[in-house]
Amino acid sequence: MDKLFLIGFMGSGKSTVGKKLSLILNTSYIDTDSLIEETYQKKIPAIFKEEGENAFRKYETDILHTVTAEIVSTGGGIVEKDENVKWMQKNGVIIYLQSNFDEITTRLEKDSFRPLWDKSLADRRKLYIKRVIMYEQYADLVIDTTQKDIEAIAHEIIHEYTYNYKPNREKYRKEILKG
Repeated sequence: MDKLFLIGFMGSGKSTVGKKLSLILNTSYIDTDSLIEETYQKKIPAIFKEEGENAFRKYETDILHTVTAEIVSTGGGIVEKDENVKWMQKNGVIIYLQSNFDEITTRLEKDSFRPLWDKSLADRRKLYIKRVIMYEQYADLVIDTTQKDIEAIAHEIIHEYTYNYKPNREKYRKEILKG
């Protein structure tokens, strides 16, 4: 099985789904945000406040390159750096867990842990739209998580990966044309 990278906006269910998926598949799991906090001995909001978003993005890239788990939940902004996207494309399958903006807003209404969510509604929506464009562009598979149970999402990922995933990135097209 390929390494599975779960991408998506904050609150889309990456961590919860990743844990469930690893239990069902009996395989290893890691959450890059948790690994950042463990490695740097700081909560993410503190990193943003004390060191800034650029420092966090560097830590995120460094951590991504060290993961060995088969199921990897990433931070919502992992796609902000081309280097991260290229690394994930080279090393596994990118699965976008999609949720609409209203669902995300509901899920995060009492969450004070997310530094980039602590903005105006217009700024939140702007960030959401910007990232959705990137998620859709880079995803090998798209799974809608809106109003779905975690178990159902995990089984949908397994089904889509098993029956509908076909590598379609440029590198594969080039290899086919060469050979």
